[in-house]
Amino acid sequence: MYQLLSDLSIIEVSSFVASPTAGLYCAQMGAEVIRVDHKAGGLDYDRYMLTKEGWSLAWENLNRAKKSVALDLRSGEGRELLLELTRKTGQAITNLPEQSFLSHAAMSEGRPDMVSVRIMGWHDGRQAMDFTVNAASGYPLMTGPAEWDQETAPPVNQVLPAWDFITGAYCAFAMMAAIHHRTMTGEGSEVRVPLGDVGMGTLGNSGSLAEMLYRGGDRPRLGNAIWGALGRDFISKDGKRFMVAVLTTKQWHAMVEAFDIAEPIAALERETGVEFPHSDHNRFVHRDALFAIVQGAAGALDYAAIAERLAAAGATFERYRTMYEASTDPDLVTNNPLFGPSPKNPSGFAYPATRSFANIPGREAGDPLPAPLLGQHSEEVLAERLALSSGAIGKLIDAGIVATARA
Repeated sequence: MYQLLSDLSIIEVSSFVASPTAGLYCAQMGAEVIRVDHKAGGLDYDRYMLTKEGWSLAWENLNRAKKSVALDLRSGEGRELLLELTRKTGQAITNLPEQSFLSHAAMSEGRPDMVSVRIMGWHDGRQAMDFTVNAASGYPLMTGPAEWDQETAPPVNQVLPAWDFITGAYCAFAMMAAIHHRTMTGEGSEVRVPLGDVGMGTLGNSGSLAEMLYRGGDRPRLGNAIWGALGRDFISKDGKRFMVAVLTTKQWHAMVEAFDIAEPIAALERETGVEFPHSDHNRFVHRDALFAIVQGAAGALDYAAIAERLAAAGATFERYRTMYEASTDPDLVTNNPLFGPSPKNPSGFAYPATRSFANIPGREAGDPLPAPLLGQHSEEVLAERLALSSGAIGKLIDAGIVATARA
């Protein structure tokens, strides 16, 4: 983790993926992120996958480098402690509803420069999750084999909660923007980020919304082909599947060279009356014929030979892996500086952990830090932030308002 935000403290009241992701990215840049949960753990505390001892590996990784405070958030006293923490700190990230006890109005009472970032469902207040936003977006009905009937084929859900992770990243950015605005003007900000708007806004930003309205209908399914360019999965002689992507003239020439297909390509150009090196459009329109040429060459070679040729030519390609294969791949994980040595994880399970995705030359990234135990920093934070004495904290613990880390 870098120390670019070492002077910043953020209260995070989170569950699931998007909100913890926002705090995680801030923590990886050096911010002190204090996650506050109900004393028994939040809704995501035991989210799959669980170790045999009952530790959530998802929670463990989304909460690295954070501090943990555990309060009885069903009690008025526990809620007031949380509100006081947000006011003293001055910035908070949450996905609790605005109409809850943790409203911006409550957090900013006596703190007009309060900055809060709140993740919502839809802009009109309806609930949403990544999976339901994805259903609304149209993407699941755009994927699947090209031969599937457009009207009756089932949706194909993606397994990555992409809208959650995009929302988390956007919220970290929004927090920094609001803090910058406060530095310039002294004004606080209430920032609301609906998960559904992130999904629909991405459709807009990508040009997909305009495309659908322009065409007056849906884009056809393309299977694994790249929309608007040349690319698809191919199969080697020894049965390995790999992806080749061609979006530039350089990538085109590299693919043609690697597969030694200049002659059949020239014949296709004469037949169609078009040239392929400089035109995504031509390559896309004639993709089936081009795919057949490439697959014919690929099917005569084992993957090792294909990879050597493609790499030597400077092509853009990659072999399909299972996620387990990716997790154990030396280039992707073991020798990748993104991953550092395993810290002392709450689960007790040792494995490579991620540093910040950003790489800043000349700055020390530092080794990954562990996630906290639930309530590990309750006493420390209440003493430092609220100036509570050890005796006062002890009474809160005895009363069940404050919880400390489990063994």
